[in-house]
Amino acid sequence: MKRTRRKFSAELKTKVVLEALIERLALTELAKKHEIHPNQITQWKREFLEKAPDVFSKGDKAQKDQHDTAMRPALDSPIRAVLPVKKGVEAEP
Repeated sequence: MKRTRRKFSAELKTKVVLEALIERLALTELAKKHEIHPNQITQWKREFLEKAPDVFSKGDKAQKDQHDTAMRPALDSPIRAVLPVKKGVEAEP
């Protein structure tokens, strides 16, 4: 029997990613809570952080390109430099 592919709403993805960024639960615990594979949460988190600067852009393509170039060093820095690290939990690269 073939398994159907699950589709997750943008609201659920956002909720899960924000919970992952807060780090109150370990990634595996969060995955069990939402019945999602931990790798899926990691992928959503990466996509969320890559697209976050677009929220504050004005919409002008030229300005967006300039913004992306200026923000590249900040985007390449690890998230643990920005968020508090939970003791006893390894941060992902």
